[in-house]
Amino acid sequence: MNKVPMTKRGETKLREELADLKGNQRPVVIQAIADAREHGDLKENAEYHAAREQQSFIEGRIKEIEAKLSTAQVIDVTTLQNNGKVVFGATVKLLDMDSEDEITYQIVGDDESDLKARRISFGSPVAKALIGKMEGDEVGVNTPNGIREYEILEVNYI
Repeated sequence: MNKVPMTKRGETKLREELADLKGNQRPVVIQAIADAREHGDLKENAEYHAAREQQSFIEGRIKEIEAKLSTAQVIDVTTLQNNGKVVFGATVKLLDMDSEDEITYQIVGDDESDLKARRISFGSPVAKALIGKMEGDEVGVNTPNGIREYEILEVNYI
């Protein structure tokens, strides 16, 4: 079974969602199903069908999260010694050589990626090009608009 890398923050977020689903949302939907059953004929009971659909979604999400956590390899980058090398979990400050813009990304797992929050998946073209490189290196990234050149200004393990 292949282990999937995940940051400590990503693991914590999934565990919190799992606890909410099991401890809060599941009991509420079970009660909603019980209440809807009391209203009689289940064939024409929209409340019952909506509650069952919600229950199906919750149970599916619980199974999905449990599967992800069982295959997760949690990497806490703050425990590593920073040697300037770009690794999974690192926060990287880049200089776009064409536009002279500075941009910062953290390299995270697939479930944690959020471009607006500047967290990119380790499987993205930018992250693939960066991983293994050192502070001060120049990197070419193949994008739909052609090759973009970046200089790695700073690597932080935060």
